[in-house]
Amino acid sequence: MLSADELERYARHIVLRDVGGPGQAALKEASVLVVGAGGLGAPALMYLAAAGVGTLGVVDDDVVSLSNLQRQIIHATPDIGRRKVDTAAERIFELNPHVRFAAHASWLNADNAMELIGGYELVLDGSDNFDTRYLVSDACFLAGRPLITAALGAFDGSLTTIRAHERNADGVFNPTYRCLFPEPPPPGTVPACAEAGVMGALAGVLGSMMALEAIREIVGFGEGLVGRLLMIDARAMRFETLRYARDPANPLNGDGPVIADLSGHR
Repeated sequence: MLSADELERYARHIVLRDVGGPGQAALKEASVLVVGAGGLGAPALMYLAAAGVGTLGVVDDDVVSLSNLQRQIIHATPDIGRRKVDTAAERIFELNPHVRFAAHASWLNADNAMELIGGYELVLDGSDNFDTRYLVSDACFLAGRPLITAALGAFDGSLTTIRAHERNADGVFNPTYRCLFPEPPPPGTVPACAEAGVMGALAGVLGSMMALEAIREIVGFGEGLVGRLLMIDARAMRFETLRYARDPANPLNGDGPVIADLSGHR
C-alpha cells in the first residue's frame, strides 16, 4: 500500500496509464543493485530513488575526488575524500526517505559477486572497465537476474538489457553480453576516461536512460532493450538501435556452455 505522502509524491507516475497505482506499487516492492556510483551510476541512482524504487543498493569502493564532480552529480564539493557509497546514501535519503538504501563499500569480484547480485531483483552495471562488465554479466546469468548494462565514451555511449537466463517467445535463450562482445578489446586499445575525457552531460543522459529502462523492466510497459543495443552519438546528436541475437557458440547459454561459475574471473 502507498501512504498518503507517497500518493502525492508519485502523483505524476500514478496518472500515467502505463504505470498507475499497480506500477508504482511494483516500484516500491522492487530491489535494484547499481554497480558503480560514478558517471552512470550517479544519475541512475537519483532517478531510481525519485521514482520510488523500494530498495536500492550500490557497490563501489572508491572515494570522491574533485575530477568526479564534472559528471557524478550525486556527490558534492564537501564530499571530496569521502566514500562514494556514503555520500550517495545521504543524497538518496534527502531526495526520498521512503527508499531503503544498502551501501556495499567493496570492489565487486568473483568472491562476492554472486552473493551481492543474488540479493537483488535487477542489476544496473555502470562500471568503467571490461573485467567488471564481463564479471557482472556472467554473475547475473548464473544468478538468474536481468541486467541493464551501459558503456560511456568521450562523445558516445551504448545501452542494452540482458535477460540471457530466459527464453524468448520462440523458446530460444536470449542473447548474452558475450554474444554482443565475445572478447574484450586488447589491453591499451580503449583509453580510460582519465586519458580520453568524457562529456559530463552525456553521462547524465545515459545514466538517466539506464534508470528509465530499469523502471520499464519493473513496471512492464513498452518494448525493452533485450536483443537491442542503443547507441548514442553526441557529436551528431544521433540515436541508433542495433539488433543482435544469441550466438550458439557463446560460453554461457550456447549449444555447448562451459561457464558454470565465476572461477574464470579469479
